[in-house]
Amino acid sequence: MLKEFNYKKFGYVKLHSTEEPHHSFSSFLEHIRIMFLPANFRLKVDFREFLLPNDALLFVNPKVVVQPIGDVISGGELVYFNRDFYCIELHDQEVACDGILYNNVFEVPFIELSETQSSAIQHILNEIKIEMANEDSQTEEMLRILLKLVILKSTRIWKEKHQLSENDKQTEVQFLRKFSKLVEIHYKTHHSVADYADMLFITPKSLSKKISLLSKETPNDIIKNRIILESKRLLAHTSMAVKEIAYSLNYEDDAYFVRFFTKNTGISPTAFRKQF
Repeated sequence: MLKEFNYKKFGYVKLHSTEEPHHSFSSFLEHIRIMFLPANFRLKVDFREFLLPNDALLFVNPKVVVQPIGDVISGGELVYFNRDFYCIELHDQEVACDGILYNNVFEVPFIELSETQSSAIQHILNEIKIEMANEDSQTEEMLRILLKLVILKSTRIWKEKHQLSENDKQTEVQFLRKFSKLVEIHYKTHHSVADYADMLFITPKSLSKKISLLSKETPNDIIKNRIILESKRLLAHTSMAVKEIAYSLNYEDDAYFVRFFTKNTGISPTAFRKQF
């Protein structure tokens, strides 16, 4: 089910069992996605495997590869849209696509749902499904309101999980969002903690202290892991030479890049690529 409003696209898919063992929802790769996944669902997000003990929502940016593990994916739902439909500067930053759910370098952004929360989310998704059948002039705005409602509820749950829901913690939330967004924008060209501390007008030590509120990893680990993730994506999903990948990530010495990748993954870039 797909709606197009000029350049704005919004779609809904009920996920059923698939006969493709490596199905990755490739037709939706260029879209921003929200996936509702039932309890005990197994999947791979990029190169990490997860088993979800409870119903959950997954927030997925374009280019992120999601693969179910196993044939049965019954009970899942997928909402997908492009930036023209929702992610415009007029939207509130926290619930737009530069919010913490979509620019999250700290973790894969799963929102684990209680039974009550899951029921509420499924109700909204059902409203989206019903609205997709309408053709009147209010359809576009109704879909946008329902989408924003899912993101708002999920952002609230994420804050509660990380004990950042109180009003006096909003400064920390804004800071974490800003750091996460900066890493996502600059990881190819800026590799040091000092670079990001300068952008945030604080010392590297202060940056580490603030990040420790949310993550057990240091800022250096987070930056390094984002570079490694992009390296893996390019190795697995493109035909770029290792030297080209190194250069695209601002490593002029490809031998240094090979050592960096091997040290942090335990396998050389060439050996990693052969797995795919």
